[in-house]
Amino acid sequence: MSDVHTPEKRSYNMSRIRGSNTAPEILLRKKLWAAGLRYRLKVKISGKPDLVFLSARVAVFVDGCFWHGCPEHYISPKTNAKFWRDKINKNKIRDEVVKKELESEGWCVIRLWEHEIENDVEQCVEKIRTTVGESRQRRSSHASM
Repeated sequence: MSDVHTPEKRSYNMSRIRGSNTAPEILLRKKLWAAGLRYRLKVKISGKPDLVFLSARVAVFVDGCFWHGCPEHYISPKTNAKFWRDKINKNKIRDEVVKKELESEGWCVIRLWEHEIENDVEQCVEKIRTTVGESRQRRSSHASM
């Protein structure tokens, strides 16, 4: 089956896909802010996390189910299958490399699927709150030694 859109229309559709400020990201950010958790955006560290808690050294990534190959929701496109398989695999490899790189620099990495945020944003907020709290506690106990 060929694409139902013209190449121009497909190009336009693909250009509208955003890498930041997605609906799940905005929902999470609003809930975190309401919970009193202050974060930074656009911090220049490996992998360009969606949210960063600098003092706690916690980096949060919001992964789209399609773009990062969610085991629950990813459905491989039927057309141009090899291209998409390779693309998604490269994304997964890059995600793992970035995670290891950040962890080696002392960062705690949290990866959330878009469906986790959409289904239970409060649980995601609690996961972040707990991780930030534990990380701050660890960092302050190391600093006092």
